[in-house]
Amino acid sequence: MSSVFCRSSGELIFHLFPGEVLLIGSNLPIIAAPGDDVILSCHLEPTFDVQGLTVEWSKPDLKPDPSDRLSRVEYVHLYRDRKEVPDMKMASYFRRTELFMDDMKHGNISLKILNVSEEDNGRYRCFIPKLRSRVKAAVVELVVGEKICFGALLFSTRFQTFR
Repeated sequence: MSSVFCRSSGELIFHLFPGEVLLIGSNLPIIAAPGDDVILSCHLEPTFDVQGLTVEWSKPDLKPDPSDRLSRVEYVHLYRDRKEVPDMKMASYFRRTELFMDDMKHGNISLKILNVSEEDNGRYRCFIPKLRSRVKAAVVELVVGEKICFGALLFSTRFQTFR
């Protein structure tokens, strides 16, 4: 059994049992300016080949319309049977998302989103339904805007400068 510790505080999060993998997303928000390409980081530790598994990227705060019984959850990106499934993708993400296919054999399921806009703001969930682990999902937050404030600092994402 090995232990997983929080990198910032050193606190024990939980123990991993032999053969168990952990799905890890970025614990810091991804900051971008409109028009940027971004990578939402998500990977498995230790490395694990996920090429044969389903990988779902969704926005967990978007729910199907309860008054429309034919509505379904749509995905930002869906990978199944070793390929992308575009017919279940949200229209606003069509031709704007991709996985790093060559790195999936090493457990990298990070999602690249091209040409982000403020409509892309929010939480993203990477999920591997059939992963044999207690942790099958991770959430990554994307913040898109011209100027983002961090406490007393004003950070301009357009020019990547501090004032």
